[in-house]
Amino acid sequence: MFDPNSPEFTRPITPREGAHMQVFVAHHRPFFILIGVLVAQLLLLSFQITRNHNVRLIRVWTVAVFDPFQRALGGLSTASTRAWNTYRGLWHAQQENQELRLELVAAHAEILKLTEQAAAADRLRTLLAFKNQLPLQSVAAEVIASSPGESSHAIYIDKGSDAGLTADLPVVTPTGIVGKIIVVFSHSSQVLLITDPESGVGVTLQKTRVQGVLKGGSQNLCQVHYVMNEEKVAPGEAVVTSGMDQVYPRGLPVGTVVRTGDGNIYKNILVEPAASLNRLEGVLVILGPKTAAETPPPKPAKN
Repeated sequence: MFDPNSPEFTRPITPREGAHMQVFVAHHRPFFILIGVLVAQLLLLSFQITRNHNVRLIRVWTVAVFDPFQRALGGLSTASTRAWNTYRGLWHAQQENQELRLELVAAHAEILKLTEQAAAADRLRTLLAFKNQLPLQSVAAEVIASSPGESSHAIYIDKGSDAGLTADLPVVTPTGIVGKIIVVFSHSSQVLLITDPESGVGVTLQKTRVQGVLKGGSQNLCQVHYVMNEEKVAPGEAVVTSGMDQVYPRGLPVGTVVRTGDGNIYKNILVEPAASLNRLEGVLVILGPKTAAETPPPKPAKN
């Protein structure tokens, strides 16, 4: 059995074996010459013999030999070109997507900005309309801060002594009262909200006309004190200012009764403020009655 790793094939050829090889070649020299002549003759014939359309046989053989390599190279080139075009297309698409994403973010930001400006304009329009309808002199102010803490009961506005504000002036919104000024600075003021336990507002139950004192309670609600148990008070009844505290003008909306119950002597009446005290932005500070110049003339009666 043939074994290429056997010692007979792996050992070096000795000079004696080289001489035997030369003798073998010399002995079979005519055979090798014949093989060479046949190969040369075949090549000469391939140059002379032609196929269809006068194509030489050598050319046919050459094409047959190299055509698979040429096809492979052509396919590889086509695939590379397609891959490169696909990559360029994807890269351009990614760039366009990034640009469109940035434009979309900018458009959303602009929409939010315009929406906020429109909302601010609506709030200002409502506040000015309320100011014109209010038969009292007032100053518009913006809420700039609130006291720290989860249950904050004070805010800061951007008007102070420079705008003629003083302590104990009432602060209101078109929907209801907010509180009163307790500290005045040069360009700002601190307002105590009606939900603070230290506040006090003279109020009237609009339906029963029962009067009491409203003070801050728990959970951002207020409580009406000093209403006797025998008085009939039902949830949903509106509460307005009575003017008895000498701070808030009479008849301003305060809130709505949400729960009531009897106590030892006085009823326990919980009131939800009419103004959204946790979302205040613009308010009015009431200075006092309007002067004759500020009061609009009455409209002439129609005939």
